[in-house]
Amino acid sequence: MNVGVLLAAGASSRMGSPKALVMHKGQSFLVHGVRHLWSACDVVVVVLGADAKKIRAAIEQEFAVLVEGGALTPDLHAARKHGARGLEVRFETNAAWKKGMFSSAVVGLSAALKLKAESILLLPVDHPHVSGETVAEITALMGQALKAFGGGKPAKTGASAAAGSKGSKPAPGFAYALVPRAGGHRGHPVALTPALARAIVRDKAAEHLSDAIHRNARLIGYADVADKGVLANVNSPAPKRKK
Repeated sequence: MNVGVLLAAGASSRMGSPKALVMHKGQSFLVHGVRHLWSACDVVVVVLGADAKKIRAAIEQEFAVLVEGGALTPDLHAARKHGARGLEVRFETNAAWKKGMFSSAVVGLSAALKLKAESILLLPVDHPHVSGETVAEITALMGQALKAFGGGKPAKTGASAAAGSKGSKPAPGFAYALVPRAGGHRGHPVALTPALARAIVRDKAAEHLSDAIHRNARLIGYADVADKGVLANVNSPAPKRKK
């Protein structure tokens, strides 16, 4: 099972309103993030914090409208093609959201591990421009790495590598991260193996997510992608953002 974790717990102080509810091309940042992760993930865990009840109520209503209008039918067909039973999203609340994104990542990773995830994709909600194709590409590359290392052979982590088979079991302790990169710059979503996710959850000394990954990963791979959306974190309001 591939599990997506969407981090949406921050106060959005620079945005001036809940970032998760900011509209882009007719849908909220949060709904964009969930739908992108559904491109390859069986379940998406959304981590909320500030204004959690307000945001969850608004998002559930938004999804209800999308379902009623048939807008999610293509998502459902795509999900079934990659083996998911349907479109599933779960909400977790980070009571300690004021401590920063790393605390939310720990909450999300813990929930993903309880679901017996074989790979986990972490995506901040302020990356609404990431394409579903990129999510699927990163997931496929992680699948190949899981298959190769499970069999004791090195994995290819270049963007041109072939897709790995779903359900591949990683070798015990295979603490691996796969990071998308555009124009030489690192971005999101970051894919993690369960072993690395467990190590990050247990790490009490890490100062932030990147620190935790580098402290605990035995290997970090980079996938060069053309999608500049992996770099575009939207933290302040745009004067002409489409609604």
